[in-house]
Amino acid sequence: MALSLHTASVPVFVQMLDSLAAILGKAETYATSRNIEPPALLQARLFPDMLPLVRQVQIACDFARGVCARLAGVEVPAVPDTHASFAELRGLLASTRDFIQSLDVAAIDAGADREIVLRPNTPKARQFQGTAYLLSYGLPQFFFHVTTAYDILRHNGLDVGKRDFMGTY
Repeated sequence: MALSLHTASVPVFVQMLDSLAAILGKAETYATSRNIEPPALLQARLFPDMLPLVRQVQIACDFARGVCARLAGVEVPAVPDTHASFAELRGLLASTRDFIQSLDVAAIDAGADREIVLRPNTPKARQFQGTAYLLSYGLPQFFFHVTTAYDILRHNGLDVGKRDFMGTY
C-alpha cells in the first residue's frame, strides 16, 4: 500500500502543532514562575540574525497551512502575523490545526502530481510536483521552524526534552 500525501502531511503537522502548543503552555508557566516578562521569551532568538520565537511559530503555522492548502488545491488562508502573547500563539496553532484537518483527504491525495509554483513571476520562483513539494520542501521547512522554536525555549532555560518535542503520537 502506498503512503498517501494526506497521511504524510496532516497527521504529522497536527502532532507537531499540538506539541508546540504544549511547549508554549509550559513556557508561559515558566515565565510566570520566574517573573520573566513574556515578551522577553517571545522575542528571544538563538542568534541575532535569526528570527525570534514568535516568528518561528508563525512561520511553522504558515507552512502547515500553505502546504496542505496547496496540495488540496485550495486558497491558502491569509493570517496576519500580529500574535503578541503565548495565548495568541496557541490560538494560532489551534486554528492552523483546525484548518488543515478540515481539508478534504481525497483533495490532498490528488495533489501528488499537482504543479505547485511558489513566488510566481519573481526571480525566486520555484516549481514543484506535489509529492516533492511536501517531502523535499514543505516538511523540512516546517520542522526547521518548529525545532528552532523548541531550541529557543530550551536555550532560555525551559525544562523540555525529546518527549515534549515529539508530543503525542
